[in-house]
Amino acid sequence: MAFLNEHYLKLQAGYLFPEISRRVKEFTDRNPDAANDLIRCGIGDVTEPLPRAAIDAMHAAVEELGHRETFRGYPPYEGYEFLRAKIAQHDFRDRGIEIADDEIFISDGSKSDCGYILDILGDQNRVAITDPVYPVYVDTNVMAGHTGPAKSDGAYEGIVYLPCTEANQFVPAPPPDHADLVYLCFPNNPTGAVATRQQLARWVEYACEHKALLLYDAAYEGYIGDPEIPHSIFEIPGAHDCAIEFRSFSKTGGFTGVRCGFTVMPKRVTAQTEDGRAMSLHPLWQRRWSTKANSVSYPVQRGAEALYSVDGKKQVRALVDHYMGNARLLRDAVERAGMQVFGGTNAPYVWVKTPQGVTSWEMFDRVLNDLHVVITPGSGFGSCGEGYIRISAFNSRENAEEVAQRLQRLAA
Repeated sequence: MAFLNEHYLKLQAGYLFPEISRRVKEFTDRNPDAANDLIRCGIGDVTEPLPRAAIDAMHAAVEELGHRETFRGYPPYEGYEFLRAKIAQHDFRDRGIEIADDEIFISDGSKSDCGYILDILGDQNRVAITDPVYPVYVDTNVMAGHTGPAKSDGAYEGIVYLPCTEANQFVPAPPPDHADLVYLCFPNNPTGAVATRQQLARWVEYACEHKALLLYDAAYEGYIGDPEIPHSIFEIPGAHDCAIEFRSFSKTGGFTGVRCGFTVMPKRVTAQTEDGRAMSLHPLWQRRWSTKANSVSYPVQRGAEALYSVDGKKQVRALVDHYMGNARLLRDAVERAGMQVFGGTNAPYVWVKTPQGVTSWEMFDRVLNDLHVVITPGSGFGSCGEGYIRISAFNSRENAEEVAQRLQRLAA
């Protein structure tokens, strides 16, 4: 009989979003008439149509595949050069950040890359993760055997947790102790917090001092409106030596169902062997992709490329403005209901403090049963998320306005 990977048995009862789905199903089974009235503001999935520039580009690419003269087979495993060059130029070099085309690796999304990166990193690393946090960072390390079992409070042995609280504005400072890998996400999912240049500089200094590696998830950088807030970790001097950045077209180009993102892997980033040699991670990441995957389909990469066109940029901006308009509506409604609210200004998530004595899941059930709205309990993101809920701004304007109206009933 084959043996299984027993690290999976250490995972908690259920990944957060399947548990939400289970509870919602129970509610609709008990209240079938309420199903049509239900509005989902839980999972951060986009709702608006793809930008026309991407649609047209994908149509043209599909047509190319229908003719022998323009047919293409396997894509380059690291992604097509036409897309890698656009990304490196528009997202980085145009902003004064030196990133080479071949330091961009195309994938099916930053969620995947946050897990795939562990393929080239050792299991002896001490991992530091913010709390609350996007659950993928924790769960992929558990699956890879980089943690001990879960403790009674749900935290895993072997992980250094970095509390994100009101006191530090949900942006943790580097810990006093050593860590080898540090996961950072700004604009943050779930809190909507952003990190200043000074705060990120402290993390780069820590990484250089400890020879640590920063795994920087910038999937929501397109939502930053404050010109003083960095869009990339590579805006910070020294980051090219100690950071890897993950990006996605999911929340800017609406590609959650299309699937496309990328990782920025500077050639200067190194990790050490057991005998103390420093080796560049770039060729190992390249080898990982050549062995395990064949990048993303040609039509999808052409669609992503089109987002950098003049029309594509305007259409992406319109999408971001739409969702941020929803965030303002939701944030204002929560404030009018007398609740304390964070986020929703440089990120599409509104982070709400629950009334005293009400747990995150209790608030989830109250909002579901009384308002017929699905939100996300903060405790699902970690122990420091207890006492908060997350409301996603990814919705139609009509739904956002309706949810804003329903939220007023929380004040009663």
